[in-house]
Amino acid sequence: MGNICRSPMAEAVFRHQVKEAGLEAVISIDSAGTGDWHIGHPPHQGTRDILDAHEISYEGLQARQVRSDDFHQFTYIIAMDESNVVNLASFAPELVGDTKHAAIHKLLEFSRNKPMTTDVPDPYYTGKFQEVYEMVVESCSRLLAFIVEKEKLVTE
Repeated sequence: MGNICRSPMAEAVFRHQVKEAGLEAVISIDSAGTGDWHIGHPPHQGTRDILDAHEISYEGLQARQVRSDDFHQFTYIIAMDESNVVNLASFAPELVGDTKHAAIHKLLEFSRNKPMTTDVPDPYYTGKFQEVYEMVVESCSRLLAFIVEKEKLVTE
């Protein structure tokens, strides 16, 4: 929502996984929130702490808000929960019926563990950064495998 907890965590983790796969030249990654209240802020301290503990860089990450051109710039837009999926529609209402825009998925759709909900809980409210990190790592790994297969990419 505010782009300081879940999304920058997923962005940093996914960047790390993409780099390890040797695909950083072909996969562009960015995160954004549907809310505007944290624009320009670094990731939340809890997110930074968990990424530091796992030696994953978050250098240069700053909160920003979704823009309508994101739907044309990116192939996939990955939301953390259903409320964000709903809110995304307000950023690109002209896309109704347009098939040349990013596919929207929820991150936990890619989870092997098939949780009871496909919403990543917001650690801003729960403080459960480790739990969210574990969901993000596993789901991002499977998201990367999905993209590699779907886009027919070659990993190192």
